[in-house]
Amino acid sequence: MPSSYRLAVDVGGTFTDFALLNEGSGEIHIAKSLTTPDDPSVGVLTGITAFNQAVAGHVESTKRIAHATTLVANAVIERKGALTALLTTAGFRDVLELRRHVRVTTYELWADPPEPLVPRWLRLPVNERVFSDGTILKEVESSDIAEVAKVLRNEGVTSVAVSFLHSYANAENERKVVELLETLVPNIAVTRSSEVLPQIKEYERTSTTVVNAYVKPLTQRYLTNLERGLVESGYNAPLNIMLSNGGLGSIKTAADFPIRLIESGPVAGAIVGRELATLLGLSEVLSFDMGGTTAKACLIRNQTLPITDELEVARSKRFTKSSGFPVGVPAANMIEIGAGGGSIARVNQMGVVQVGPESAGADPGPICYGHGGLGATVTDADLVLGYLNPDHFAGGSIALDLAEASAGITEQIAGKQGRTLVEAAWTIHDVINETMATAVRMHVTERGGNPDTATMVAFGGAGPVHACNLARKLRMERFIIPLRAGVLSALGLLIAPPAYDIVKTYKSPLDTLDWKDVLSRMKKMEEEIGLSLDGIDTVGKRSYWREVDVGYIGQSYQVTVGIEDQFDGAMLQQHFAALYREKYGYFYADVPAEIVNLRVRGEIVQMGFRLKPLETPDAGAVAPSSGVREAYSASERRMMPHQVYQRTMLVPGMRLIGPAIVEEATSTTVIDQGWTLDVDSFGSLSVRRTGVTDR
Repeated sequence: MPSSYRLAVDVGGTFTDFALLNEGSGEIHIAKSLTTPDDPSVGVLTGITAFNQAVAGHVESTKRIAHATTLVANAVIERKGALTALLTTAGFRDVLELRRHVRVTTYELWADPPEPLVPRWLRLPVNERVFSDGTILKEVESSDIAEVAKVLRNEGVTSVAVSFLHSYANAENERKVVELLETLVPNIAVTRSSEVLPQIKEYERTSTTVVNAYVKPLTQRYLTNLERGLVESGYNAPLNIMLSNGGLGSIKTAADFPIRLIESGPVAGAIVGRELATLLGLSEVLSFDMGGTTAKACLIRNQTLPITDELEVARSKRFTKSSGFPVGVPAANMIEIGAGGGSIARVNQMGVVQVGPESAGADPGPICYGHGGLGATVTDADLVLGYLNPDHFAGGSIALDLAEASAGITEQIAGKQGRTLVEAAWTIHDVINETMATAVRMHVTERGGNPDTATMVAFGGAGPVHACNLARKLRMERFIIPLRAGVLSALGLLIAPPAYDIVKTYKSPLDTLDWKDVLSRMKKMEEEIGLSLDGIDTVGKRSYWREVDVGYIGQSYQVTVGIEDQFDGAMLQQHFAALYREKYGYFYADVPAEIVNLRVRGEIVQMGFRLKPLETPDAGAVAPSSGVREAYSASERRMMPHQVYQRTMLVPGMRLIGPAIVEEATSTTVIDQGWTLDVDSFGSLSVRRTGVTDR
């Protein structure tokens, strides 16, 4: 039988990663190239040519293409979206600025949220009204929308968000407006809140709808260019897009609801973290992905990817809740940190070294790339510390200039602080680790975990370089570097199943709950999900999960409870009590509770690639060293010899004692003195603390 292939492409802020799977043999080919920020599709189409020589004929034999991108999140953060207008119920045009009026930090009198994506003069009121029970008090007048259309044309608006009060209960007025706009201004993209987020809470629904509208034209252009380019390159395989919920969606889903791509890139790596947690029987895993621009962390407990609908994007204060735009769609619960290999270091006004969140990105990149970068970066520091091989970076595709990196750090950091070059480079490395450790501690603590007891799975181009010293700061006893760690997010695309989530508001007290009506509505939600999954595969076996959000009547927060085919209010009350008590430590038996939202998730099962154990060689195999390199030891506080190994020469059962460096095509793993590395059955580097590593 001829071979069939599956292609995965993950576009990051600095690098684009590729993985090509031979579905018959299980062989995986990987590649890495610099991202092209102005048009990421250019970098994708250029990068896939790396497989043309290595795997002859793969283009015609590729049956599926999976893609993850940071385009949507970056467009919001960098304010590069469309000129957007908001149509809202008369009297509610300022909801974007009123927000929740939550004080961002406890002791600051003034909030500092990001400026709304829609300026006030483009927030256009519409005379309509729907009651909270769905009754229409005032219908939309066609003449009003005709006047609105004139404003949109005159102002050059290219995208419109429609978010009316209580449209989650009755979407008729929103539907009518969209129909009229499609006739009056057919070239303008339109997004309605009752499609994007049919849930209660007007601010969150409006914010999510606006973000979707803001990035919709940009995303549609990008996906059109990418799909056209793939076809012109000879690919006939369907293009699937990674959604924030950890599942693959069709290109139509991505184009209509780009808000569901807000965590598209980061979640792919966390999927492999969950897979390893399942295979290795780990109850608590910290997925840690550090690339060229950002670092991402996700606490995975009980082998389950955590999903939240309280995501925020473009926070004005790093790591701080309520300082960004709420995005209510289901997404993996993870934290994104402005820390990567390209993070720029400088001495601030207090004379202290500050690293990031500004990044050199892919263009011009760090000084050592030789592409015109001027700011000293984390990658420059790692090179000076001996962690990186200047002739073996990114598979040898980029030659690193040690002399230029040293000169930049000396001028910008060491000279200003009266330190040696190595001291300055170590400070840069240590500061970025402390930044990441602070964010990780907060993320883990908020989720009720403990960094001390978790096992870190580190990956990304820079993750394995920093994993050991980061683990020291977090007091972790063990971390794992998976096989092909440098392109692990691309591998996550091969593992991820097609999946889609729908959440809809349905309010009912538990003591009067009509469970048959609940199941009937959920059945319709399953049918809606099925239509989305049909865009990927019409014959695959489907699995569905049903949950409901339950909370005290009048309370703004709920807990999510899974349900079976038969249940009633009393059963839900028992499950709600147990989950509420587990989360908060108490439960009020005398306060009535209610259902607020219905949740359904659907997946096409048994479609993803699975990690398999490698062949185990004879016992006693010794890892061959490829030389010795001077590198900085955090435990000894000095440069010292590190044995260097090539990962391609390591097989299950081998053991290395730190200090050591393991090089591979897409990343480098550094282990300090006091740590021991074992190669496990999946080819992962399992590193444990075996001695005192702090002086």
